[in-house]
Amino acid sequence: MELDESKYLYLLFILPVLALLFLYNQYWKRKKQREFGDLDLIKKLSPESSVFKPILKLSVILLALTGLILGLVNPKMGTKIETVKREGIDIVFALDVSKSMLAEDVAPSRLEKSKQIVSQIINQLGSDRIGIVAYAGSAFPVLPITTDYSVAKMFLQSANTDMVSSQGTSLDEAIKLSATYFDEKSKTSKLLIMISDGEDHSEGAESAAEEANKLGMKIITIGVGTEKGGPIPLRGANGIVESFKRDGNNQVVITKLNKDGLTSIAKATKGGYVDGSNTKEVLDYVKNALNNIQKTEFESTQMADFQSQFQWFLSFAFVLLFLDIFLLERKTNWVKKLNLFNEKE
Repeated sequence: MELDESKYLYLLFILPVLALLFLYNQYWKRKKQREFGDLDLIKKLSPESSVFKPILKLSVILLALTGLILGLVNPKMGTKIETVKREGIDIVFALDVSKSMLAEDVAPSRLEKSKQIVSQIINQLGSDRIGIVAYAGSAFPVLPITTDYSVAKMFLQSANTDMVSSQGTSLDEAIKLSATYFDEKSKTSKLLIMISDGEDHSEGAESAAEEANKLGMKIITIGVGTEKGGPIPLRGANGIVESFKRDGNNQVVITKLNKDGLTSIAKATKGGYVDGSNTKEVLDYVKNALNNIQKTEFESTQMADFQSQFQWFLSFAFVLLFLDIFLLERKTNWVKKLNLFNEKE
């Protein structure tokens, strides 16, 4: 069983408060009756007044409120077990987190634009398994292969330029690490989606792509940035740009999109390159590429189909509230017969 909206459980604390208010009210009424006159005389003056009925009405109301609260919480219970077979491919997203990705020639910045693109691609996936790699001067595993897209998005949003200590951009390291995510013996199709501005400060990216091709990997590269380029802002603790990155000659560094480098990597695996400036075009390109990649059955699992149970609790609550209308505070024949509180007639 699981609770859909567990935050509403806090409303249950209202119930003991109402019970205490009821007890205080009963004490106050009894105290005022003593001040008014003799209790036995008062009972004789109101022979139809019941001590049991108010307690019964309170119990009904408290049970009804409990039903309403549990209805808001919406408990879910597994009603059946079924076998789910998944068909898809294995996809690894390699995200460039080097300092050049802070450039704002693409709004809001190259890195934030890259994260938006990856998130949108994940949104249109079906049963594919995904993993995430971050890289700068070296590559860093962020998330292993999984089918939990919500967790993937959480890790994606936390990606920043400080998560990899060595600076620069090493595309070959990203390709090599991504290759370890895939099972060489598996027949599942393997796709690497690299998002970068293409500025490579290492050698061997193309040869690494050729090795990846031998393992059956296909690479799609997404270029984020402009060929005109832009400076790399350096922000203070308050988030305000204080200066721009400079080289050894004290000149402002202008980082530019290296489209050719990304294109050659993609061609080495018979993949493709797409410009990341237009998110819709990227999504259409990736969707078309995925449709042309053979899907394989890679998982068969037992899953519980959880179904909402709120309607039962709400029905219970409404029935009790309806009954409360007919529960008057005077004695009825069945109450007289029970005589639970030794009420004298």
